[in-house]
Amino acid sequence: MKLNIVPARTGITWVKLGIRTFFKQPLALAGLFFLYMAAATLASLIPLVGVVLALAIVPAATLGLMAATLEATKGRFPMPAILVSAFRAGQQRARAMMVLGFLYAAACLLIVSIVPLFVDAPVNRESALTPEMQGVMLFVMVLYLPISVLFWHAPALVHWHGVTPVKSLFFSAVVVLRNAGAYTVFGITWMVVLMAIGLVVTVLASLVASPEAAAAMIMPVALLMAAMFSASLYFTFEGSFEATPTDDPIPPGDTP
Repeated sequence: MKLNIVPARTGITWVKLGIRTFFKQPLALAGLFFLYMAAATLASLIPLVGVVLALAIVPAATLGLMAATLEATKGRFPMPAILVSAFRAGQQRARAMMVLGFLYAAACLLIVSIVPLFVDAPVNRESALTPEMQGVMLFVMVLYLPISVLFWHAPALVHWHGVTPVKSLFFSAVVVLRNAGAYTVFGITWMVVLMAIGLVVTVLASLVASPEAAAAMIMPVALLMAAMFSASLYFTFEGSFEATPTDDPIPPGDTP
């Protein structure tokens, strides 16, 4: 495994590849993303541990969606079982992914604990779009950015390269920071895409007399865009590391 240094314009290429691959298998990739969202929602409803569990499955689900994208690039239809790929590559890597998951949950819960110490978040729907709430959201995004950098490639490194959880966080941060230009362009490009599609959806929704119908139109489009974004994550990994996976590995000594 070798870290790659890529030009900033590569960020646009990653977005294009993600969108192109999504449309190769739109039903499968969108369906898998919706399945993950449903599983996370159900997990969050479990008393006491639900929120922690919903957060802890994020790295494994991210890996599953990346594996599905890899299948789509090969012209294959990814099946639902691919979402649990992280737990089918041997006990050692499954345990490592679980550790990574709980580290992610701990980091996110730390943010939730920190935010009220610095800002007062609105507690009702009417204040959700106020400048105060926008400030809170911006503050949360700033706090989450380091977590995103650390965990961006960590699931793939654990699963496909057998890197330990702590080292995977380190390598993920190093490659993202060394390719900051490409990842910045990647993020900006996706923002432009989302804004363009959001504008189209808003215009169409404004033509619908019923607010309920407009809301019903916006939510599926937002989920589809999130699924499309998840399809582009694999290409950021493929472009950032020289060695790319061909199949899910089962290392010697591990049992599925």
